[in-house]
Amino acid sequence: MPSETTVIIPHWNRAALLDRLLTTIGQQSVKPARVLVVDNGSTDRSADVAAQHGAGFMALNENRGFAHAVNRGVAASSTKWVAVVNNDVELHPLWLQTLLDEAERSQAWFAAPRLVQLKVPGQLDGCFDLLARSACAWRAGHGASDEGPYAEPRTIAFAPLTATLLRRELFERAGLLDERFESYLEDVEFGLRCALQSLGGVYVPQAEAYHAGSSTLGPWSPRMVQLLSRNQLLLAAKHFPTSYMWNVLVGQSLWGALALRHKAGAAWLRGKVAGLRLFSGVRATASPAARTALDPILRACEREIRQLQPASRRETYWRAYFTLAP
Repeated sequence: MPSETTVIIPHWNRAALLDRLLTTIGQQSVKPARVLVVDNGSTDRSADVAAQHGAGFMALNENRGFAHAVNRGVAASSTKWVAVVNNDVELHPLWLQTLLDEAERSQAWFAAPRLVQLKVPGQLDGCFDLLARSACAWRAGHGASDEGPYAEPRTIAFAPLTATLLRRELFERAGLLDERFESYLEDVEFGLRCALQSLGGVYVPQAEAYHAGSSTLGPWSPRMVQLLSRNQLLLAAKHFPTSYMWNVLVGQSLWGALALRHKAGAAWLRGKVAGLRLFSGVRATASPAARTALDPILRACEREIRQLQPASRRETYWRAYFTLAP
């Protein structure tokens, strides 16, 4: 019997990736009630691939970003659960069953699997997200080969919407994704709104998904850097108090240095200019109570970043950030 789950796949071109994902969805030990490809105006064989696998296909005709596609998919679903899955993911056959079992057992609002790098077996792509007062997020476990602290289930506040299961009611309580983000950090901002309402989730390492990563735009591509650079400021403007100004300045400057090292400095600057244009219109949308509740959430995240990155292996960015903005 199918589960009360709709699998939502935001998609734009890359029909071959979609074909592999849909194949692994078809191999799940428990079947979803519905699979819906929300297409951002693909010009390849994506519609044919979806039809071959019996998946629904919602054609949006233009690319308005990941957040808009997810929101359209959620609006079109009526099941108890929705799973948001990137098109560059392949799923273990027990992925859905394991997430459903743990989410129901723990009465969690969402459940995130262990993400393994598709091209580097044995190396983690990430497990859950942590957000610093710099408005920069860290994917916990990214690049780790020793699973260590990531081998056991745990409660989490931020789940990457890469292959995550969520109660549909969560979107009614916390709201849909903020479409101003388009793509990148939209899931972190959504997670922050959930955390502010104490709507927490679980990380379930027994559920596995295999992620290629940055398959649509490419790692450190100008468009990716520009969107991420802009959205960091958008997130800060929407939620952060002025007392975080030093943390944001330090964190954003250090991230700009990383972009420059990857020959994406111009894209970083364009993103910051775009973010500053949005800043005044977005500023102060959070209530004073929400801004007060924010501080313990982000300080707890920063403590975890320190704990999960031993000083001997701490990434250069975080070593510098915690030195300059303790």
